[in-house]
Amino acid sequence: MLWVGLSGGIGSGKSTASARLAELGAVVVDADALAREVVEPGTPALSDVTSRFGPGVLTADGALDRQALGRIVFGDEQARRDLEQITHPRIADRTRELVDAAPADAVVVHDIPLLVELDRAADYALTLVVDVPAEVRLRRLVELRGMDETEVRRRIDAQADDQQRRAAADVLLPNTGTVEDLHHLVEEVWGARLVPFEENLRAGRWTTTATVTSPEHPSVATLARIVSRLRGALGDLTTSVQVRADASGSQHEIHLDVQTTGPDATRRVRSASGASRDTSGREVRDRLARVGFVVVPDDLRGTTTGGLLAGADPARVVLAHVGN
Repeated sequence: MLWVGLSGGIGSGKSTASARLAELGAVVVDADALAREVVEPGTPALSDVTSRFGPGVLTADGALDRQALGRIVFGDEQARRDLEQITHPRIADRTRELVDAAPADAVVVHDIPLLVELDRAADYALTLVVDVPAEVRLRRLVELRGMDETEVRRRIDAQADDQQRRAAADVLLPNTGTVEDLHHLVEEVWGARLVPFEENLRAGRWTTTATVTSPEHPSVATLARIVSRLRGALGDLTTSVQVRADASGSQHEIHLDVQTTGPDATRRVRSASGASRDTSGREVRDRLARVGFVVVPDDLRGTTTGGLLAGADPARVVLAHVGN
């Protein structure tokens, strides 16, 4: 399974990209849809929201009035945080249920508007961001959807800015053209990157030659995202992940050094290549696969001492040397 994050600011066309991915075969987990689901009439979350924000956030038939609630929380940091404390744990639980139910060979796309705001980019094997300048999004929402300009500006200002989203993206999907243009970009990413990435992970294959066009020089943000992914995946097994060297050119190679917390931690990482015989190794393998890495078996790692992890992303070569 490949775990992908998809985001974009209000009015960016993220939902259009998400819908096209679903048509292509992705299992889409829509955070907005789940946010509505957990506050349906009769749910504990709706009761908690009403207690915190008052009956004015309900419609006449007892459903949540999202516009009324939005007017309260957008621009009020504490109110927004209070709402998130009520809804986010329940959304997370439902998300896990849907991901666990996905087929083993699925490309699971988490359509999550707050990916950047919640600092979630490193949670995924890959992040896609639909990229549209804020002023273009403002114009679309006012002219095409008839939204109030002041309200739109408030919502845009409450979200991450364009620069922050671009820094969080492994793949940018520019959307200043037509719907057909965006569909074409999504189809290219699906066929050239997402499908082979998932196949690589399922087969335990790593990328030795980048076959997909990517930036010649890995950016600081890219390196930080990859390091954070490994740190998050290995958790208590590692003390540090450091960039040792990176070379761009045709291979797009990134080399990392991973320091584990001790011999047992190193063994658990290395044993992941034979995970069927080792429960702890299988757990490590699954953690690494979630963020796009596989473990290179000892007999294939050449002269490298310690263990060796490698990225399965077809767009970049990433090697991580494991020691203690």
